[in-house]
Amino acid sequence: MGDTEPIAPVRAEQTTFVETVDVVVVGLGIAGTCATIAAAEAGASVLGVERAMVAGGTSALSGGLIYLGGGTPTQQACGYSDTAENMERFLVAACGPHTDATKVHAYCEGSVAHYHWLVDHGVPFKGQFNAEPNREPFDDSGLVFSGGEDSWPFTDIADPVPRGHHPQFPDTAGGFLMDCLGTARAQTEARALTDARVKRLVVDHDGVVAGVEITTDDTTRAVRARRGVVLAAGGFIFNDDMLGQYCPPALQPNVAWRVGQPNDDGRGIRLGQGVGAALRNMDAVECALPIGPPHRLARAILVNARGERFVNEDTYTGRIGMRALLEQGGEVYMIVSEAIFETNFVGMRLQWAAETAEELAHDIGLSKTAAVTLATTLAGYNRHAADGRDPEWHKAAPFVTPLVAPLGAVDLRVDRDAIYAPFTLGGLATDSDGAVLDGTETPIPGLFAAGRTTAGIAAGGYVSGISLGDGSFFGRRAGATAAG
Repeated sequence: MGDTEPIAPVRAEQTTFVETVDVVVVGLGIAGTCATIAAAEAGASVLGVERAMVAGGTSALSGGLIYLGGGTPTQQACGYSDTAENMERFLVAACGPHTDATKVHAYCEGSVAHYHWLVDHGVPFKGQFNAEPNREPFDDSGLVFSGGEDSWPFTDIADPVPRGHHPQFPDTAGGFLMDCLGTARAQTEARALTDARVKRLVVDHDGVVAGVEITTDDTTRAVRARRGVVLAAGGFIFNDDMLGQYCPPALQPNVAWRVGQPNDDGRGIRLGQGVGAALRNMDAVECALPIGPPHRLARAILVNARGERFVNEDTYTGRIGMRALLEQGGEVYMIVSEAIFETNFVGMRLQWAAETAEELAHDIGLSKTAAVTLATTLAGYNRHAADGRDPEWHKAAPFVTPLVAPLGAVDLRVDRDAIYAPFTLGGLATDSDGAVLDGTETPIPGLFAAGRTTAGIAAGGYVSGISLGDGSFFGRRAGATAAG
C-alpha cells in the first residue's frame, strides 16, 4: 500500500451536501473516540466516520497502557508520590529532542484530571503495582514502570515513578479499553458511521474546512461540518511509499512486525496536507525489541557488530529497540552466561555457546577486530561487575553480575528472527488545543487533529502508554475545540 501525495480537497460549490452536523471526526480509535465524546458533551452534533467494520482502530489492538502521572489515585494507592513537574522533567528527556514542550507541559499539568475523566467514562484502574516493567501486566494490576523511569540516565533527571496505567483487565487491555470508551461514546448523541472512508475534505471559497466527502458502498456523499473536522485516522506504518520517503528504517524488509493495522496508511495526514497542513517529525519512529519479560535478563549485556555495548540493558525495551535499529543498523547480540539465561516470553533462545569470548565471537561470525573488542568489553564489564558497578552505562546494581563461562549469545539481528516492532511518530503539526497548523504556524480554519495522525509528544523517543495517553488527552481537546 502506498502513495505519498497530498489529497486535494473539493470546493463546497462543486459538491452537494446531503447532511449537516457540527463536527465530523475521521477515525474512531482512542483519539477519535475521545474527540467524539468531548464534542458531543460540549453540545455539538457529531458524526464519527470509521473505515473499518467496527470502531477501535489500532488502539483496540494495543496493550492498553495509558501514560498518566502527577499523583493519580492509582499511583497513590500503590505508594508512589509524583508531581506534574517531575513527570514533565522525565517526558521532556525521554521523548526526544524534538518533542513539543508546550504539549508536554499541558499534558503533565492535566494528567490527573485526565485520569478522572477516563474513570468517569468507564475505564477502571486497580490500585495494584506490578514489578515487571516495559509491557502491560499479565494480571489486572493498574500500574507499571513503562518507560525506563527507574533506569539511567533518567534517574539523574527525575525521581523514578511508574506511570504506565493499565485498565483493570488481565494482560492485553486495548480491546477492553476501547469497549469502555465505545460505551461512553454510545451514551452520547453522537452517531458513528463504520465501513466508510473519507475521500477528501471540503473547503469553502475562503479555504475554511467545511466538511468531508464520504465513500460507502461505492457511493460518495458530502457532509457539511459547521464547526470543524477532526482528523484522527492513525499513522502511516502501512504505507510503504511514505515510509520510504520519510522513515526508511521502518521499511527494512526483515522488520518482523509493524505495530498497527492496514488502515494506518497515512490517509489522514495526506488529507491535512491537501489543505496546507505542515508536517513534523516524519522521520521519527518507535521500535520495540522485546528482550523481556522477565526483566532479570537485563543481567545480560547487549553488543553491536563491533563487540561494543551501546545501551544500559535495564532500560525501557523501546529505547533499546530504537537504538538497535536506528544507531546499530539492527545488528546486535545479547551475551549471557549459562547461570543467568532463561527463555523470555516470546521464546528467545540461544544460538551460540562457547567457553571464551573469542570463541563466541568466532562462532557468531564477528570480525577478528570485533572479537578482540568483545573480549575487552566483557573483561571490563566483569571487572566492575564484581564490585556491583557499571561505570560505563550505569546499569542498576540488581542487574550487574559477572558473566562467566560457559557463555552464550542470542541473535538479535533484524534480518534474523528477532522481533523488531516499529510504528511511526510523525504527522500533522498541531497546537496543544488540536488545531492543525500550516507552514507559518497559523491554524487552518475548521481543521483539527489528534493521535498518531499528528506529531504528538513522542518525537525521537518513546515511553509505553504515551500514544494512548496523548491520543486520548489531545483528542478530547481537539473535539472540545472543534465543538466550540
